[in-house]
Amino acid sequence: MSLSVPQEILDALTDVVMPRLKPEPETAETLQIGDLVLPVYRCGALVIGSGAAGLRAAVEMKRRGVDVTILSQSAWGGTSACSGSDKQTLHTANTKDQGDNFQAMAEAIRAGGAMDEDTAYIEAVGSVRAMASLQYLGLPLPQDHLGGTLRYQTDHDEVGRATSCGPRTSRLMVKVLAQEAIRLDIPFFNQTTAIRVLKDGRGAAGLLAIRPKDGAEGNPHGLALYACSKLVFAAGGPGEMYRDSVFPNGCFGTLGLALEAGLELTNITESQFGIGTRREGFPWNLSGTYVQVIPHIYSVDENGTEHHFLADYYRTTQEMASNIFRKGYQWPFHASRMLDFQSSLVDLAIFRESQKGRRVFMDFNRNPQAIDAPFSLDRLDDDVRTYLHNAGADHALPIDRLRHMNPLAIELYKRYKVDITTGPLEFAVNHQHMNGGIAVDIWGRTNVTGIYAVGEASGTHGVTRPGGSALNAGQVFGTRVAEHIGASGEAAAPSSADISVAGGEAVSEVMRLVTRENGLSWKAIRTEVQARMSEHAGILCTAHDVTMAREEARTLNTQIRARGLQVSRASEVARAVQWQQMALASEAVLTALDHYIAQGGGSRGARAICDPTGESLPQSVRGPLPDVRFRTERDTDKHSQLRVRLEGADMIVSDVRNRAYAGDKSFFERDWPAWLTGGIYHQDTAPR
Repeated sequence: MSLSVPQEILDALTDVVMPRLKPEPETAETLQIGDLVLPVYRCGALVIGSGAAGLRAAVEMKRRGVDVTILSQSAWGGTSACSGSDKQTLHTANTKDQGDNFQAMAEAIRAGGAMDEDTAYIEAVGSVRAMASLQYLGLPLPQDHLGGTLRYQTDHDEVGRATSCGPRTSRLMVKVLAQEAIRLDIPFFNQTTAIRVLKDGRGAAGLLAIRPKDGAEGNPHGLALYACSKLVFAAGGPGEMYRDSVFPNGCFGTLGLALEAGLELTNITESQFGIGTRREGFPWNLSGTYVQVIPHIYSVDENGTEHHFLADYYRTTQEMASNIFRKGYQWPFHASRMLDFQSSLVDLAIFRESQKGRRVFMDFNRNPQAIDAPFSLDRLDDDVRTYLHNAGADHALPIDRLRHMNPLAIELYKRYKVDITTGPLEFAVNHQHMNGGIAVDIWGRTNVTGIYAVGEASGTHGVTRPGGSALNAGQVFGTRVAEHIGASGEAAAPSSADISVAGGEAVSEVMRLVTRENGLSWKAIRTEVQARMSEHAGILCTAHDVTMAREEARTLNTQIRARGLQVSRASEVARAVQWQQMALASEAVLTALDHYIAQGGGSRGARAICDPTGESLPQSVRGPLPDVRFRTERDTDKHSQLRVRLEGADMIVSDVRNRAYAGDKSFFERDWPAWLTGGIYHQDTAPR
C-alpha cells in the first residue's frame, strides 16, 4: 500500500459494519422442571458460536439440507470479529511467482510437532477451497493484475503463504459469512450463553443455555433448553483465562463446558503469547508492519523516567533494530529465539520490564536510540534492509514508513481514539491464542457421539503453526463438519427427542451451584484464576511454580463444588457459571502442563521451561541470564499429544501418538465408489 490509497478505501477496510440479525425464532413448547417453566427450542444441529468457523459450519450445513441453528453469547463480539486476525495462510499454487504443493504446506503446518499428520494435510488441501469460497462470498483478498493473490511471509512460514485484507481480515470473513447465513435464513439466537450439554444414551441430545429474553416470573434466570441431534462447539478460545490477554473482553470459550460434558481435550499446554496492546483499551497484536517499521521501544518507571531497556540485552543498534523488525513475522514468543540475540529476546525484555512495574511503549515518531552507533536504515541486517528497500520504505521516521507500508495500521487505532502519529502506544506481552482445545478426528468429531468442534475450540494446531493458518483451519473443518453431519442425514429435521430427564438434571445442577448463601464470589474466582495463569503459566515457567499453581487450582475447584457460587441477582448467573467452568479449564491446563514438565518436557511453542540445569542459556550484552536458563525440547515429544479428561473431580492426563498420514496416492476408479456411497464418512478415526 502507499499514501495514494484514498481515505474512503481505508475507511471501508477499517470500519467494517456488520449485518443486522433477523428476529429470533419463537417457540410455544415449554418444559416444567420443579417450579420453573422453560422454553424448548428444537433444531437438527446447533452451533455454539458465531465467529468465522461457526458461521462456516452453519452455512455449509444449511446448503446440505441440515436444519441448523446458531447460538451466540454476543454476535460479532468474538475473537475473529474483534481481535487482531489480520491474515489468512493459504496454498500458494495460484500465484505466478511462488510454487507449492499440499504435502509441503502440510509439513509446514505441523512442523512444530504434536499435530496429527492427516489433519495438517486436510488443512492444506482444503485451503484452496476455503479461499475460493470466501472470495465468492465477497472477501476482498488482494490480487495482482494477472489474478495472482498477493502473499507475504508470516511467522513459522518460510514460503510466503499469507495474504491479508488489512487488519480487519477476520472481521471481513465473519461479515461475508454472516451475510450468507442471514440470506439462507439460518435461525440465530443472540445474547445466549451455553452452560450445560444435554446427553442421552446415544450421545448429544441438546443444550441448556441462559437467554435473558426468556426470563419470566416462572423462569427468573432466563434458562432455555435446546434439543438437537448434532452439537458443534465453535465458541473460540479461553481469552478470559489470563489477566494479560489480547483477547476481546468476554471471550470465555467452552473448555470447561466441554470437560463437564465428557469431552477430551488435547494440547491445552500449547498457546501463543506475544506483544500487543492491553485489553483495557483496544486489544490488538503488534505484529507485521507495526514493528517492521522499527519504532523506538522504551519503558517508563513510577517516577516518569524513560528507560532504553533493550540496550541492556542487545550488543549493537543494528542487532536491536533488526530483531525489532523480525517481530513482524516472528511475532509469537518462542524460547529458542531467546538464544543468540534473536527476536524473542525482545519479548523477554518487555516481560521483565512489566514485572518491574514499568509501563512499556513504542513510539513511531522516534527511531530506536543508539547502543553503539546511531540508527540508520543502511545499517541493518541484510534480510531487513532488503525487505524495507523492496517495500520502498526509506523514510526518515517510523511513522512515515508505516504510512507508506500500511496506512490501515494507523487508521485502526484512530478508530479507538489512539493516534500513533502524535503519541506513543502502550503495550505488553499477552496471551493471544490457544493452539490446543477439544480433541477431534479428521471430520471434526469428538469422543462423544453427535458432538463436533471447530475453530479455536478444537485442538488441531499442534505446538506452533504459520500465522493465519488458524483462520484457514476453521474454514476447512467448518466445511468438513457440515459434510459429515449432512451425509449422516440425522439432522435434516428438528430433533424430536425427549429431553425432560437430561434437561431436568442439568437445571438442577446449575441451580444447586448458584443458590448458595455462603458461595464463592465469581469475581474473586476471576481474579484468582487470571493472576495464577498470567504469573505461573505465561512465557516463563518453572516446575515448582506450575505444581504449586496446579494444587491451588484444584483446591479452588474443590471449594466451588463444596460451597457453590454466590449470585446476587439473576443477571449474574451466566457469568458466574462461566467462571466456574473457567476455573475447571484452568486446572486442566495446569494439570497437563505439570504432567508435561514432570515427565521431562522441554521448552517449545509458547513457554520456556526454566530450569537451573537446563541446556539452553540465553545471553544479553551484560552477560548470561541464568534466571531464564531453560530446558530444550525433546524430539520425542513432537510425535505425541497430551490428552486431558475429567473423571469425577479428577483430571486424567494421557499421552497419545499423533495420527500419521502415509501419503498414499489416490486412484480414481478405486476410490470413487467410497465418495458416491458416503463411505468416506465412516472411517474409524474418532479421537483415541
